[in-house]
Amino acid sequence: MVNNSLQFKIQICRNKYIFAPKQKETIEMANTDKQYDEVINECRTVFLNKMGDYGSAWRILRTTSLTDQIYIKAKRIRSIEEKGMAKVDEGIKPEFIGIVNYSIMALIQLELGADEDLEMPKDKAQKLYEKYFYEAKSLMEDKNHDYGEAWRNMRISSLTDIILMKLLRVKEIEDNDGKTFVSEGLDANYNDITNYSVFALIKIAEEAESIKG
Repeated sequence: MVNNSLQFKIQICRNKYIFAPKQKETIEMANTDKQYDEVINECRTVFLNKMGDYGSAWRILRTTSLTDQIYIKAKRIRSIEEKGMAKVDEGIKPEFIGIVNYSIMALIQLELGADEDLEMPKDKAQKLYEKYFYEAKSLMEDKNHDYGEAWRNMRISSLTDIILMKLLRVKEIEDNDGKTFVSEGLDANYNDITNYSVFALIKIAEEAESIKG
């Protein structure tokens, strides 16, 4: 017969086995929240700095043009990943930032259209930028709850491939005048592209930190 003290120890061990993975997942989600906000700050800084240089010239772009810009950047990332080097003195990080920002621009354009309010004040652009970025973050949090931070086990190259797959879907939807039968629409795909790019940027930052450490 197992005495009470031993039963208590066994129960503690069982609880550790049951709750440790959940605790780890909770910690990872808290880290993701912080890391995601750091990426938002970095991407927003680039977006606002470029608006300082060029104003809201991007407002003339139709979503199809933005999709093509994102596609070019994603293809360059894949090319660098496959060749292991870049001749132009930029790595893949600025390209992922560019993908994030073009995706947010595309979401803004879906709401406003490409012909309205071309001379957009910087503060209005920032508010719209943050609105759509935080909506993408909210979607990420919902999916993370369901999938349990599965993206952390993915390679950056896999994230690149998924972004390209999403872009091919977007192109197909655009060629069908935005119509879908059972698939998600353009906005959902742009949100996913944003989030996969953020995940890649988090991983790039973690790799850089591990090299320093």
